[in-house]
Amino acid sequence: MSHQGCDGSILLDSSPTIDSEKDALPNINSARGFEVVDDIKKAVDEACGQPIVSCADILAVAARDSVVTVSNN
Repeated sequence: MSHQGCDGSILLDSSPTIDSEKDALPNINSARGFEVVDDIKKAVDEACGQPIVSCADILAVAARDSVVTVSNN
């Protein structure tokens, strides 16, 4: 995979078959908080009894909630 730009693939962990954007040199120390998203996803999946949401789902809800919170202040 070439590391040109950033999209949802930055949420994927590297594996033997995936060279993640998360580990690309331009992204090192630029994007942070992956463990928070992973922890939220794990909690939701456990509460639902199966893998039910994606990391992108978590970020969409967090973005929505942050806009609501900032708009109410």
